Order: sequence, then C-alpha cells, then structure tokens
Amino acid sequence: MNCPTHGRGGPHMNHDTTTNGTPDTTTRVGEPGEPAENWQDDANCLGVDPDLFFPERGASTREAKEVCRGCVVQGDCLEFALQNGEKFGIWGGLSERERRRIRRQRAATARSILGA
Repeated sequence: MNCPTHGRGGPHMNHDTTTNGTPDTTTRVGEPGEPAENWQDDANCLGVDPDLFFPERGASTREAKEVCRGCVVQGDCLEFALQNGEKFGIWGGLSERERRRIRRQRAATARSILGA
C-alpha cells in the first residue's frame, strides 16, 4: 500500500488502513512474531524522506540502514515486511535480498518441523 502523504509504501505509511486501503477496524495486540499495533509511531524513520528507503537499483543502502540501526521497532518493521511480502525497499534494516533469505530459512525450518 502506498503512503497517502508521500505516495510510496514504507514504514511511515498510514497504519489505520488495511493493505487494500479500507479502514482497519481490527484491534491487534501484538501476538508473538507479529508487529505490535502502531509500531510505526516510534520508528526512527518517521518523517525521513521515504526515497532514502527505496534506492535506485545499484545505489547504496547504507544511509537507510543507518537510520534503522538502533531503532526500537526494527524487529516490528522487519516482521511487517516479511508478513506482507514487501519486495522493495529497506525494511527493518534489511534489503529485499536479505529478507528473501530469512523467508527461505523460515520455510525450510517449517518443512523440517512438519517432516519430523
């Protein structure tokens, strides 16, 4: 979903809507492994130009990752991206390639547990 303010998706996006843009009327408590409700309000990137987190192909991600370093909601941000299949940008301090690696590891772990 794109941020209504900045026109792009990102950690700063409006968290009061669902992924299809309709109002989110659910109450989330932040179950284990799930981002807590309103985690974006505490993000280091709040108010930072979203273009920083969506660099052009081949451009450095260092600056964006530096913003994420030490962020109190870095884990929530990463989990949000993993659960929602974010394919672009830096989320939770990781690139899509790095997140893809985590998704593959989780899938392999799930397969081994189910196969055991």
